[in-house]
Amino acid sequence: MKIAKEFRWEMGHRLPNHFGKCKNVHGHSYKMLVELEGDVAESGMILDYFDLKQIVKPIVEEMDHAFMVNKKDVEIVDLLDKLNSKKVIIDFDSTVENICLFILHKLEKHEFPENISGVKVKIYETYDDFAEASIKLKQ
Repeated sequence: MKIAKEFRWEMGHRLPNHFGKCKNVHGHSYKMLVELEGDVAESGMILDYFDLKQIVKPIVEEMDHAFMVNKKDVEIVDLLDKLNSKKVIIDFDSTVENICLFILHKLEKHEFPENISGVKVKIYETYDDFAEASIKLKQ
């Protein structure tokens, strides 16, 4: 069985080596679905949605109204420092695919209950573009 919860946040980024408009500083209203797969526990749930929110919320809060920037993009890092702006410094380009993996790896570190066998993250960068990645948990 599967359950999922939706999360949303606003975040800026740029892809400095992109051939089109994404090389410019811009932002998105991201929507993410976090899906858990597993057996229904004695509680009658795979996991309480409140507990799932407590797991994911700190990850989303780190990114919300921040600028995600590759540490190699020194011009933008310096500008964000000068402006004292919220930023998430990463060591990859902030494509939706990489952001999806970034979040999935953070979730993979969480110790989920034994009944949960898999986690999937699906992120919409725009209303009609998304990336999706999943892992099987080692229990």
